[in-house]
Amino acid sequence: MKTLFILFVVLAMLSGCQPAPKVSEFAVHYEQSRTLKPFVLEDQHGQQVTTEQLTGQWSLLFLGYTHCPDICPMTLAKLTNIAASLESVQAVNVWFVAVDPQRDTQEKRKQYIDYFNPRFVAASAPHNVLFPFVRDIGLIYAINNSDEPEYYVDHSASIALVNPKAQLEAIFKPEFKAGEVPVINAEQLIDDFKVIVSKY
Repeated sequence: MKTLFILFVVLAMLSGCQPAPKVSEFAVHYEQSRTLKPFVLEDQHGQQVTTEQLTGQWSLLFLGYTHCPDICPMTLAKLTNIAASLESVQAVNVWFVAVDPQRDTQEKRKQYIDYFNPRFVAASAPHNVLFPFVRDIGLIYAINNSDEPEYYVDHSASIALVNPKAQLEAIFKPEFKAGEVPVINAEQLIDDFKVIVSKY
């Protein structure tokens, strides 16, 4: 009887020492969350958005521009489904950060984001404000040949996760497959998100 009791105690101790679930290779989860620097952007309604709009909820931030031919619409469609899927688990706020302020006016951003989800935030700002903010959330963009009528904007296809304290918590990376546009795996992002949130 005593032997069985000891065995039970040992098994209980071992089960309590199981490693915590980890995120996949497509997520970079920071050990130390980083508080974002103060910023002021403009949303699709012409209202200012600051760190205040990022507090009190989890937020997914994605870079793009309204003339983007593939990555942006594909990712926003996935984010629409992700937000809906997570609603019963943990509501998330989604920001589309438009990195082509020359063409992405307030009206154009509103028309664009309304097609996907009017509850999403479509924010932008002049480059001198926008670039430091984008760098602060661990992403990047670059514009070439903007003097031409039509030009492309190179930007991260990753998604930044900001926690309810307005701190950068993680980066979700896209999948790169030969001959395909690099976009996030929605199911994998949801799984990784749940792992991260479970630690809070």
